[in-house]
Parts: sequence; structure tokens; C-alpha cells
Amino acid sequence: MRHRTAATRRRPLRTHRKDPVTGLDRLDPRTNPHVQSLATIVGFLVCVEIASGVLQGYYTPIYSDIADHLSIKDADVNWFEAAQLVVSALLVPPLARLGDMVGHKKVLLLSTLVTALGSWTLAFAPSFGTFLVGWALQGAYVVWLPLEISIIHRRTAQTGRQAHLTRRAAAILVGALELSVIVAALTSGALVEKLGMGTLLALPAVVVTVCLVLIWVGVEDVPGTGSGSFDWTGLGLLTVVLGLVMGGLIAIRVAGPSSVLGWALVALGLLALVPFARVEQGLDEPLVDVRLLLSPAQWPIQLTAFLFGMSVLGAQIPLSTFSRTDPAEAGYGLGASASFVSTLIGVYVIFLAIGAFTLTLWVRLLGDRRALAVAAFLVAIGYALWLPFHDHTWQAMVNMAVAGVGSGALVAALPAAAAGAAPPTRTGFATGMTNATKTVGGAVASAVFAIALASAGSIADPRYGHAPLSGYYVVWSVCALAALIAGLALAVRPRA
Repeated sequence: MRHRTAATRRRPLRTHRKDPVTGLDRLDPRTNPHVQSLATIVGFLVCVEIASGVLQGYYTPIYSDIADHLSIKDADVNWFEAAQLVVSALLVPPLARLGDMVGHKKVLLLSTLVTALGSWTLAFAPSFGTFLVGWALQGAYVVWLPLEISIIHRRTAQTGRQAHLTRRAAAILVGALELSVIVAALTSGALVEKLGMGTLLALPAVVVTVCLVLIWVGVEDVPGTGSGSFDWTGLGLLTVVLGLVMGGLIAIRVAGPSSVLGWALVALGLLALVPFARVEQGLDEPLVDVRLLLSPAQWPIQLTAFLFGMSVLGAQIPLSTFSRTDPAEAGYGLGASASFVSTLIGVYVIFLAIGAFTLTLWVRLLGDRRALAVAAFLVAIGYALWLPFHDHTWQAMVNMAVAGVGSGALVAALPAAAAGAAPPTRTGFATGMTNATKTVGGAVASAVFAIALASAGSIADPRYGHAPLSGYYVVWSVCALAALIAGLALAVRPRA
């Protein structure tokens, strides 16, 4: 029998080891064999983000085919986006709060179940109305990434490298998301002529259902740390605020900038923020922690999410229509085919993934604050480049590549930064609000851009009905200015 020396007895048992593949620390199973390694949990969450990428990329190439399947006009497809934005903006805050109260895995399962229900509804929807309901329910997936970041942030609390590991895991998740967007878009484009629409629409539902099972078996169920009861009053007031604002924006998009009803609804929604903020500030455990959102470490992150949503969510359709516009008809545009637009989107998403995967390197070289600010400035530069350089396809690809790198880093960094700037009992709320504010920013920009691009004709011939080039200048300028302001806000954010 080997006798232990005093030095051996005093040697502490290693409680953490580094995973040889991912470089992430993991708990030593010798000290707790029932605890999963962080790398294992991240692996299961990567599967969730792959499903998210499928939902975000699969339908884009087949919108026209979906319109034919439902016997609706192509323009009516815009109602899908409007319905999902409204539901997403309403769902994220309460689901994020529930995550803090009952546990993030439970809410991740709930939101995935709702998403699966919406996805299967799309496959069997007999009418436009039913399809619209399914599409709106599918919007529950927007809370996935914030919940995943909260799970990882809490899981790394005792490692001594919480911020670093959370950022690295977030980069892996977002990189997987962006790559799966490309694969999903290519897959649906290849299968649309080979499968019936019912079968084609069932494939994303199958992916989400498998994802539900993986979450059930692969992610630890840790009790929530939030206290207090659920703030139903706050939820009701928030529903009123977002319902009025989003309803007004939709009315403006449909009826144009002269819509009195649309502007009145927006004004009422903004006024409703006053009683909502007062009620929430008077509660110990509010649905929306106004004091936390206004704290010096948190407000720059949430403001950036709002401003970032203008470009990442609001500018994609205008960029697509500009690329498809024939310069012989409108006097501007790239005259690109649908296949080139897919290529342009692919280039953008690839550089999104590059920005996400290299986020940890950015932080190591520049520090946390400077890395996020530089990412926002890259988005500003990318959209500003559109102002003088928009006549050739190679210019468009360069512009989107620059904006894509910065956008990818922001997508990965913002939830992690919000979690790091929040108390442990409010990480789910903080990360969820980055998606909620991003969604609202995208909706606001979408309405503004629709107004800017509204026109009865074009430079060359009014019969074609193209938007004026000045409208696209507005789109690019707003995106560039919003990203610039976000970069300045991030630069003054206090150190974590």
C-alpha cells in the first residue's frame, strides 16, 4: 500500500480541467460525477442554435412559393414578419423573467414547445389565417439565445473566468447559428422543386421537435434564483405599450406616412411608458427592471441592441430590393438575379460567423469595452460605404462583409455583456431584453424605411414603381448613424 506524504495530503484536488477540444473549463467528474461539463452543455445548446438557424434561413428562399401555396399575394407575406415581431416583443420579457424565477431550462423547454407547435401548424395550415397564427407562435424562438447565455453564465459562476467563458461559448453558439442559416437556405432552395409544400414545411418542425428532446436530456435543470411573484400588472401594461406602438407602426407601413391612426397609436404607446415605468419602479420584483436598465453598465448595452436591430432586422429587405432593381429601369441598382442575392446574403452571413467566432480574440486584444465599440463602428462603416459605393456587385459584397464582421461580434457579445452587467437573479431578464429591444428597433426601422422608400415611380419611368434612390440613401444613413451612436455609447460603458 502506498503511503501518502504530508505534501501529498496537502495537495488540493483539481476541481476544474480544460476541455481539449473547445478549450472550455469543465468540472472534474472526480469531485462531482453528476455534473455535466460545460463543453457538453454548450454542445447541446449548439443544437438549439442550429434549429434557430434553420428557422431563420429555411423560409427566405421560398416565400414566393409559400404565397402561391396559400393563394395570397407576395406583398401579403410581409404580414408574417409583422405578426412575429409583435409576438416576439411581447414574449421575451415575461419568458426571461420566468427563467430567473423557475429556472432557465424550464423556460427554454416551454419556448421550444411553443415554437414546435407553431412550426407544425405551418406544415398543416389550411388557410392564410391559420398560417399567420403558426408563424406568430414560431416567434417564441427569439428567447432561445438569451436563455442559453443565462444558462452558461450561471454555470460558469464558480470558475473564476465567468466573463471569458461566457463570451467564448456565446461566440460558438452564434457561429453555429449563422452557419446553419446558410445551410438551411441552400437546403430549402434545393428541395422546393422536389417536395410537396406540406413535406417541405414539415422539415423545420421536425428539427425543432428533435431540439426539444435534446434540451430535455442534455441540459441541466437548475432552480431559478429570482424571488417574488410574477408581475402580471407589468405584463398587462407592457402589452398595452408594445401593442400600441407596434400596431401604429404596422398601420403606417400599410397606409403610409399620412396615416393619422398609425401616428396616434404610436403616440399613445409612448405615453403609456410613463405609467408603466412608475409601476415597475415601485415593485421589488418587477417584470421589467427599469432601474437595472437605466444603470450605467446596462443602458449602453440595451441602447446598442435597439440601434443594432435597425440594421440587422430592418435593412435586409431594402438591401434585397436594391440589389434586384434593374438600373436600366430605375437609374440605379445592381440588376442582380435571385441567385446573386442569395450569394450576397451568404457572404454577409459568413462574415457574421467570422465576427462571432473571433469575438474572444477581439476582447483579448482590445479589451471588453473597446471590442464591442469597434464592432459597432464596423457596422457603421459597412453601411456608410453604401453611400458612395453602390454601383457594382463587388462593392456591395465588400460593404456587407465589413458590416457582417461587426454584426456577428455584436450578436454574440451583447447577451453576454448584458448578463455580466446584471445581478445573478436578473441575468435572464438582462439577456432577454437585448433581444426585445433589438426586435423593437427592427420594427421601428422597418416602418421608417417603408416610408422612405414609398414612391409612385422611379427616375426613369413611373410605370415600374421603383422606390427613389434617395430612399435608399435614408436607409444606409440611418443604419450607419445608429451603429455610430451605439459605438459611442459602448465606448463610455463602465468597466465590468
